[in-house]
Amino acid sequence: MNGARGKRSYDQQCALAYALDVVGERWTLLVIRELLHGPRRYSQLLEALPGIGTNLLAARLAALVDAGLLTPTEPRKRTGGYQLTDLGRSLHEPILGLSRFGLAYAAGHELPSGATVRASWAVLAIEAMVDDGRTGEIDESYEFRVDDEIFHVDVRAGHAEVVAGPADAPSLTVRTDARSFFSLGMRQLDPIEALVSGQVAAVGVPAAVTRCLRLLGITPDVAVSTDRLADVGPAPV
Repeated sequence: MNGARGKRSYDQQCALAYALDVVGERWTLLVIRELLHGPRRYSQLLEALPGIGTNLLAARLAALVDAGLLTPTEPRKRTGGYQLTDLGRSLHEPILGLSRFGLAYAAGHELPSGATVRASWAVLAIEAMVDDGRTGEIDESYEFRVDDEIFHVDVRAGHAEVVAGPADAPSLTVRTDARSFFSLGMRQLDPIEALVSGQVAAVGVPAAVTRCLRLLGITPDVAVSTDRLADVGPAPV
């Protein structure tokens, strides 16, 4: 019944059960989330995962290294860095799928008001929200500035890609704080009302707001009209 390092196993000949044997323990997928976009030092992981504790983090990292999902960037240092292996990176799509489920589930449930929120998690959320099936004839980019995190969505030839850093001449730049951003993604804050109230600031082409919302699968509670978008500033020169 026990696997490596004394882990409990479902002991079933089932692909899902086997996957859960490897990544189903508490905190494991969140550790992997933090490494999806590049290596992190032990101290960075500890800071990004409040509540995990140093002993549990060390145990999860060791188990993931044993499973072949992580590799140390500085093997001789106990508190050095870690990065995903090719096998670990293969969890990107499953994690996006779980994130989509989380966004949909949260839309119909009240969430704890004091939950930790970090701007860095916005990148994964946007990756989960964009859908190539909704790109249509879009050929532009949308820049997001969530607290101190800057990234953009580049849409070309029917494909949307989330890219770190600022965009080159974006059609729309969106500025907001992390909590408002996730409230939008979880359908607990209407985007047009957020613009009017100032929780979200948008600079760019007003019609790009509609296209961006469609790409993200967000339907405003009120009709998107020129009057409602009057506060959207002009595109930056």
